[in-house]
Amino acid sequence: MNRPLSSTGWLLLATIVLVTALLPFDGLVSQSAQALPPAIVAFNERITDFGTFAWMIYGSGSITIVAYILHRVSRSAGFSSKTKTAWRLALYFLVTIGSASALVHLLKLVIGRARPELYLDHGAHSLMPFANEWLFESFPSGHSAAVGSFFGAFAMLAPRLRIFFALGALTIGVTRVVVGAHYPSDVAAGLLLGLWVALMTAFVFAQRNWLFRLDEQGWPRPKV
Repeated sequence: MNRPLSSTGWLLLATIVLVTALLPFDGLVSQSAQALPPAIVAFNERITDFGTFAWMIYGSGSITIVAYILHRVSRSAGFSSKTKTAWRLALYFLVTIGSASALVHLLKLVIGRARPELYLDHGAHSLMPFANEWLFESFPSGHSAAVGSFFGAFAMLAPRLRIFFALGALTIGVTRVVVGAHYPSDVAAGLLLGLWVALMTAFVFAQRNWLFRLDEQGWPRPKV
């Protein structure tokens, strides 16, 4: 396995380290965030659902994806090239977001962490594996995984704008803590999980010379 591909393992390791570091502070941060002024909590409630997988696929997120695909297609020369660009871009977003969704829902089921709503009764670290109940599906955050994969895909395709995509993902992630749906470690895990899926999908596409190419160091870079 080449060095960049094996180095993605470090991203998973960094996720574990970050989540472990946040765990002792989850309860305190969560309770403090929910105690913010009502106006701030209400604002976060209004924007938090921009992070759902449904929004990415069926809502305004899909419009953003289609607009980007049309922009890229307009830069391609020839009907055949336009067609390949369109379906490969659609496939990249579909595989990235779909894989992140499947993985995060599996982890939620297996781990079964109690949500902040149950903090007073169960604390911040209670687990009920395979409970298959919303109240025990806190880790990792599905909204954060969705925006991590969504903005991660765009960051891979348009690296010059990565800082803006990162800020967008972090903003949605923070709202999940403020509205009391998740702990900080849930959010960190979700965001990094989504990013990792976007990166791994880019590797797969680059190996097929679809949308990406492998640079001199073996990392996937968008094809011009």
